[in-house]
Order: sequence, then C-alpha cells, then structure tokens
Amino acid sequence: MRHTLAAALSALVALTATGCGASGGSGGGATAASAPTAAPADRTGYPLTFDNCGMKVTFQRPPQRVLILNGTSVGEVESFILLGLDKSILANAQSYGVSDDPSMLAKIKALPTGGLTMNKNFDVPAEQVLKLKPDLVVSTWSGGFDAKRGFATREQLAAAGITSLVNPVNCAMGKPEATPEEKRAYQNQSINSSLEFISLLGRVFDVEQRAFDLIGKLRGRIEAVRTSVAGRPAKKVLIAYPGMAMMNANGLPAVMTGGIYDDVIKAAGGVNAFAGQTSDATRTLNKEQLATAQVDVLVVGLFTPQENGEAEAAKLFAAYPHWAAAKSKTYTVVSDGVYLGPLNAWAVEKISKVVHPGD
Repeated sequence: MRHTLAAALSALVALTATGCGASGGSGGGATAASAPTAAPADRTGYPLTFDNCGMKVTFQRPPQRVLILNGTSVGEVESFILLGLDKSILANAQSYGVSDDPSMLAKIKALPTGGLTMNKNFDVPAEQVLKLKPDLVVSTWSGGFDAKRGFATREQLAAAGITSLVNPVNCAMGKPEATPEEKRAYQNQSINSSLEFISLLGRVFDVEQRAFDLIGKLRGRIEAVRTSVAGRPAKKVLIAYPGMAMMNANGLPAVMTGGIYDDVIKAAGGVNAFAGQTSDATRTLNKEQLATAQVDVLVVGLFTPQENGEAEAAKLFAAYPHWAAAKSKTYTVVSDGVYLGPLNAWAVEKISKVVHPGD
C-alpha cells in the first residue's frame, strides 16, 4: 500500500501545482457540509437532497453499504470511524500504516476491504465498484470518478442506483471544469474543512447530534491550544516528509505549505517557514531555499511505519545545520494529523508542545 500511495502522490503533485490538488475549502455543497456551531434541532429528514460538486445527490435513507475509495487519503475513513459509522462500510480502500492516533491503525485494519484491487491509477476500477453493488461510494476527490483513469463515473453509478459523494473541500481536485468558487475553496482549506466533512456525514447518516458532539470535542482541544499560546511569539515551523521525496522535483523531503498545513501550525502557535507559498512549493523547492529558510521548529512527517522520526530529524539537522532548530535539536513527529481529516487536534497538540514548551 505504501508503494501504491507513493506513486499516486507523485502522479497527483502536478494537479496540486495547478490549484486543483489535495484538499480544499467547502465547494459545491457548503450548506450541507458546514460544521455546526449550535446543536441540531431535528433528525435528518429523508429524502435528503443537496448539491455536491455540481451534482445533485439524494439519499432516501442512511447508507448501509458504503465503499470508500482510496484517493491517497485516509481522512474519510477516519471520519467514519470516529463517528461510529464503521458498520456501514462495505469496503474500504484507504489506509496509511502510521497515525497520530495509535488506536486508529487497528480500527482501519479491521474494516472489510471487499477483496478489491487497485488499477494502475491507484484506485478501484469501475467494474469492481459496480460488481460490489454499494449504495454509496465516497471519494476524497472528484478524480475518483474519472472514466479516463478507469474509474466509474458518477453518472454510471447513478444509473446503477448508487449514490456518490465527494468530500466537498476537494471538488476542484480532478475536476477540469471546477468553478472559481471551488478553486478558491481549495486554496482556503483549513482545520474547519476537516470538521465540515464530519458534519456532512452526520447529516447523511442521521447522526447529527453525534457529529455535533465530536466536532465540539475536536474543536475544543484545538481552541484550548490556541488559548494557551495566544500572545506568544510565533516561531517558524517546517513540516517535512522525507519519505515523500517523490513529490519534489529535486528529490528533497516534501515540504508542506499552504491551506490546512498553515492552519495547523498557526493553531499550535507557530507560522509556516514557507508561509505565503502556494502548494507548488512542495514540488519546486530547491536545496538552497531549504538551507536558507528560517526554521525554529522541525516537524518530521512519517509516511511509512518503517521510518524513524528521530533518525529522520537527525539527517535533516545534519544536512541543514544553520537552522535554529538544528542547533537546538527542536523537533516533533507527526503523520496523518496535518492532513485533511479528523485528527488535526492530535497534530496541533504535538506541534504546540515544541513551539511553546511548558504551555
């Protein structure tokens, strides 16, 4: 799975560079997906109909046979698990192998996979999806329904009586005709984008109160950190994934900038060392730029369970000894908590402990 994801990330980095890449803000269905700030008054009324990335979707009842496509993501399946919706999963194609929530690994591994195999474009081919007969197919991006990649289209699925759903923040990803609103939403992704998907699932599955409680718990943890670091100097933080060097044209560790990465760092009391850069910086960053960057805190991202965070930090400190972080040996290790998904609170807490120790 790690080799598959590595190749997929490399293939998708060009999309990311155009502004239609990894995660986004809510687009094509913001009303359905917005994270609530007040407790829901009623249960979901069916049929439930709303726009999702420009396509009208209708749910007659809570889905019971869900297929979660890969899409080089893990945020969707983790959201299902934290909401207690794992029993509705017919087959899951998402996995990562390392997590900021250690209990998540066993929970994902326990989910059925449906005996599905990936095609050369790193997701479930159309014929397997249709044969499985799910009542809902979830994709992290619009490209998960691209016929040119061998995937079932949303129209094909609808004709077979299967509802499809794209994580609304990723409408622009893999959608050539993405609207300006969808593209802007991608650029403005944030921690709230992760919470919005939880809210959307709560509405679709008629567990709105459960979603509201989970969102409140996650948001509360993040706001507690924001409060504790308020008014403190914002140190420069670098998030680097050595195992994702395939995403960089120069073979350097993948440095994560923009969107949700910046928001996670900000919540932890820091500022991205490459703040103001677009996501294209992950691909184009060169060694000179990395060497001259101001880095007070290094955040090592783990891509595979075989990687050792301490060893990777030592390698980076040896390669870039002029960093303040290298001189003070200040670092922490994360994995999936900085991505779009429900584990942002874990990453915020980890990062804050080294940005402002003692708070």
